[in-house]
Amino acid sequence: MAKVKSLAELKAMKDKLRSNLDLREKSNNPDSLVQIKVAMATCGIAAGAKQVMEHMMEEADKLKLSIIFTQTGCMGYCHAEPTIEVRKPGKEPVVFGHVDNAKADEILTRYVMNNELVEGIIPVNYETID
Repeated sequence: MAKVKSLAELKAMKDKLRSNLDLREKSNNPDSLVQIKVAMATCGIAAGAKQVMEHMMEEADKLKLSIIFTQTGCMGYCHAEPTIEVRKPGKEPVVFGHVDNAKADEILTRYVMNNELVEGIIPVNYETID
């Protein structure tokens, strides 16, 4: 992280962080946006989930993608940490495992932006009980 050298830079950082929080926490219609949940239980944090989430948030900002990022507890895929769930509007969520920064970039550019499936999907092997 770069050093803040002026009050103007500090205010710009504050405005950027505030807009990110507004998008993340105060969205009027979150179902119309891509939502990414990062598993942050102990095993996920130990495997690097915090760094992956920070990286994805920075890259999404650079790509000007409107994405709601949230952290969640255990998804039950400890063997595949770090894991993330990507929910696109109108589609079923997709869970990716063994996500590092390179895989995160691929998920953002290929799956989120271009609707291309990428390797690393953890298949769903259950059905929800209504």
